[in-house]
Amino acid sequence: MQNLDELYAMIVDRKKNPKKGSYTDYLFTEGLDKILKKVGEESTEVIVAAKNPGKPRGDGELVYESADLLYHLCVLWAQQGVTFDQIKAELAKREGLMSQFKDRPEIKDL
Repeated sequence: MQNLDELYAMIVDRKKNPKKGSYTDYLFTEGLDKILKKVGEESTEVIVAAKNPGKPRGDGELVYESADLLYHLCVLWAQQGVTFDQIKAELAKREGLMSQFKDRPEIKDL
């Protein structure tokens, strides 16, 4: 089973050592706009899967689309020079803070 550390490391390696014909190489070759488009598409597909559990894969649809989104986020991070360790460090800084949500101002305009 592949974990996110291994997935990110593989993507970074593919960026440094392109494997012609691979989907990862295609995304890096096409550049940031293509990667951002895919992240947007996959985000939408996660939302649709969550709202429509009656799809052919059922709850598996959400899992499938979430895996796609995580892959494309890793590609985006690698493209932008953001390490997975930076993401993990940011998450660690937030540990225990979510319980303090009542102290946060309400977001009214997005």
